[in-house]
Amino acid sequence: MLVGQVLLKRLPAVGRSLYVGAGVAELPPLLVELLELQRTVQPYNLRRSEVIALNQACRGLPLKFRAADAGKAPGTFDHLWIVSVLNDPERFPHLAALSYGRAVPLTFDAARFVKERHTLRLLVDRCMSKLRLPGIVTTSVEEANWIADWCHRKRIRYRVERRQFPTALVGDPVCLIRVGGKVRTTGVRAHG
Repeated sequence: MLVGQVLLKRLPAVGRSLYVGAGVAELPPLLVELLELQRTVQPYNLRRSEVIALNQACRGLPLKFRAADAGKAPGTFDHLWIVSVLNDPERFPHLAALSYGRAVPLTFDAARFVKERHTLRLLVDRCMSKLRLPGIVTTSVEEANWIADWCHRKRIRYRVERRQFPTALVGDPVCLIRVGGKVRTTGVRAHG
């Protein structure tokens, strides 16, 4: 719920948010945006069975999860939520192993990593191109580098906020990144 409270203070009312890989953990911030800020939220998740269960659980709320690629969401958004998607060990096992310091040099497949990195960059490109600037990205600290990489490639200013917040289920640190607009400094804070 802490991240939801932070978004309540950082996001404008009546905006639009795109949630990539949204699941149970995203319910508190989704509901804060939807009910407290009167924002439009579009949660996407590629796991069809999870989407069906979430939509059944949210019956009666003006909240609809979509079992589709978030990169194909219609329109633009002033907030992008992309937490625990870019380092998902199921979808990107080699990239996740490297990100979390678990890659074993004897068995690490560099060719597979290159393919995963290419797929991931395409995903980031599709989702970030939906962000209306200036905008805010909510992501995990481990994934912030992918957002920073996109900003560098597009020559767009960004600033990673220093304060971090634990995710609801596993406590991974989440940060907010301000993209575009009047940002005086750029760079990703080192983490380790």
